[in-house]
Amino acid sequence: MKITALNLLVGLNLLTFSCNSPTVKDGAPLDVVAYKLEIEKWHEKRQVDLKAEDGWLNLVGLFWLKEGSNSFGSGNKNDIVFPAGKIPVHAGTFIVNQGIVSIEVAPATEITQRGKPLSNGIIFSPDSASNAKLEYGSLRWFIIQRDKIVGIRLRDLESEDVQKFNGIEHYPIDPAWRIEATVEPSVEPKMIDITNVLGQTTSQASQGTVVFTINETAYRLDALDGGKDELFVIFGDHTNKKETYPAGRYIYIKRPDETNRTIIDFNKAYNPPCAFTAFATCPLPPKQNILNVEIPAGEKNYSGPEHETH
Repeated sequence: MKITALNLLVGLNLLTFSCNSPTVKDGAPLDVVAYKLEIEKWHEKRQVDLKAEDGWLNLVGLFWLKEGSNSFGSGNKNDIVFPAGKIPVHAGTFIVNQGIVSIEVAPATEITQRGKPLSNGIIFSPDSASNAKLEYGSLRWFIIQRDKIVGIRLRDLESEDVQKFNGIEHYPIDPAWRIEATVEPSVEPKMIDITNVLGQTTSQASQGTVVFTINETAYRLDALDGGKDELFVIFGDHTNKKETYPAGRYIYIKRPDETNRTIIDFNKAYNPPCAFTAFATCPLPPKQNILNVEIPAGEKNYSGPEHETH
């Protein structure tokens, strides 16, 4: 029987995996080669999403609005200064009235919403189900609300950060970091404090505590609602001081089955938006979610277009 280099490599991978991590996936033996391809595709999708129109790489501004009138345009005399050459010197005014934001567009400035010209009207209300996205040339913007303040999140579809993006470096994919876990449900509604990079702290409902073991030591992470069938975890670990984003990383995991079991796959740990832009408002790990261990899996820190994927 002829043993090729590929067969030997696969065999070694399977042996390593069987010694250090769960050997099943959804009740069947894990195909390590297929698993690694799955994670590679996940990384590729992450990069596509970052470069997309609604991704994080094209953000070029975050402007907090004051109550009353806020003039905007590319001229320096405006309250809100958009990028030079991308919009008229004076493009209009945002008007804030107790959290409701309206716009008055300057004459001869054709700002559109879904391709249709907009002259004035309400563009944001806290109780609205939708949030108007406005366009001018390559610029796109909409209102965000953080606690009691509202602001303009501005995108430029021609952003150099998108054009120069070469990917995100990540650790080698290792099935050993696909770890079996259990979720301890909250007997009563458990609220945890989440602070964002603006220093704002809000109480959010925990969906339970994810419990897992690394090198025979048990660790715990409080999870938030991730939507659909997922939990969302904000965590930190000792790699944050060396190779990963200093303020921690994020990860989604499947909600537990009827026996409270799930998988936490640190190969899918990813950078928060703040790793790519100064114009995001990322939540930070609560103190109980900062692990006293290194997690050398998932995305590494991103420091600019010189990074390439590995």
